[in-house]
Amino acid sequence: MKTTSSRRGRRTAAIVVAAVLIFGVAAAFSSDYVQAAASEAMRSTPEAHEPKALSSLDPAVRAYVDAVDAGDADALAAAFHEDGTVTDTGRRFQGRDAIRAWAADEVIGGRVTVLGNTPGADGSTVLLRFDPEGLLAGFRAHYAFTVKDGLIHRVSMNYA
Repeated sequence: MKTTSSRRGRRTAAIVVAAVLIFGVAAAFSSDYVQAAASEAMRSTPEAHEPKALSSLDPAVRAYVDAVDAGDADALAAAFHEDGTVTDTGRRFQGRDAIRAWAADEVIGGRVTVLGNTPGADGSTVLLRFDPEGLLAGFRAHYAFTVKDGLIHRVSMNYA
């Protein structure tokens, strides 16, 4: 009798362990699946540019936004003066080559959404949302653009 009871106990323990493993794997898969589906849903329902703000952008600033939307680091760099500067939360990039490299590493592949625009005498300050991975999980920022001779001379970026 003891032997049968011992086998039954081991069998029950094995079934419990298998069930825990199966449910654990299923829960992990389900969680990954839900996260992937949520990410895809966010990608497919992007926040839209504010039409009035977008239409009032200086053409050089609009070229920047269009280049980000197109995923084109060369076009983004071309929107700047040859000696233009980007100050991205304290880090400074000067010249088109440095700006192109910065954009390729940190901007291209993301999504910029213009939420507001305050035109000034020599440029504008744009309130936007930048999503580095294009997943609508980004942040709001103020980009202060200085435009000279139809090209961006400087842009300073700060979190909103």
